[in-house]
Amino acid sequence: MRYGWQRVLLHCRAVGSVYVNGKFLEPADAVVSVFDHGLLTGDGVFETVAIRAGRPFALARHLERLERSACLVGLGMPSLDELRLAARGVVEACGYSTGKLRITVTGGPGPLGSARGGAAPTVIVAAEQLSGEVGVAKVVVAPWPKSERSPTAGAKTISYAENVVALSYAISKGANEALFVNLAGDLCEGTGSNLFLEVGEGLVTPPLESGCLAGVTRGLILENTDTTEAVTHQRALEGTSEAFLTSTTRGVQPVSSIDGRMLDLCPGPLTRGASEAFSRLVSHSPGEP
Repeated sequence: MRYGWQRVLLHCRAVGSVYVNGKFLEPADAVVSVFDHGLLTGDGVFETVAIRAGRPFALARHLERLERSACLVGLGMPSLDELRLAARGVVEACGYSTGKLRITVTGGPGPLGSARGGAAPTVIVAAEQLSGEVGVAKVVVAPWPKSERSPTAGAKTISYAENVVALSYAISKGANEALFVNLAGDLCEGTGSNLFLEVGEGLVTPPLESGCLAGVTRGLILENTDTTEAVTHQRALEGTSEAFLTSTTRGVQPVSSIDGRMLDLCPGPLTRGASEAFSRLVSHSPGEP
């Protein structure tokens, strides 16, 4: 009980809607050290959790992935009980019916370099509302490959510079998402999404070995649709008739164009089937599917 978090959660829930290191605070009062290793080096992991019907959706799955990410990068973790109670406390305090919750764990205060210090990790939980429909995705392939051999491949880290640059590139091309291929030239993932596409009349998504993130929504679609995980070369984008993206905030998002080529089907039957399956999960299990 590093922060005495159980006592804090019981008595300070109404103080504010942001959780930082054991305390619920107002957003303006929620600060971290300028020496925090997350700020200095991008040393940290995070999860984005959808708020649906006033509850964090699939929270257990997200916390399990957060723990896996922390293990991959050798980062200390607070207890999952602390994070679970903090997440629910923030959702209760913010009062959002729909929105997104961000859970961040960093290396904590450290020296001005790559080496970590001996401090406890910094823990932050915050939320924001989501507005408007997701719409369709116009995607382009980023000109820079993502390394499936990286020591952080598969970890959801806060080191997002390459994603920021790739998304900026996509926007400059009139698109709203960029797709990465890996060093082998195979499809990997988007800057904030997983990719599904029609190949030979079936639904395919890149396997985790491609270097993509094990998306929570991706996993739910795999469990509830007839989808194949298969190594898929970038060339498959040229012939696919339909595709969609998945993520916590997108759900199932149809793709309308790839590198300027309009797809024949948007949404197509495979996309509609996945969207309907996901909608059933959300409506039947707004908390933990």
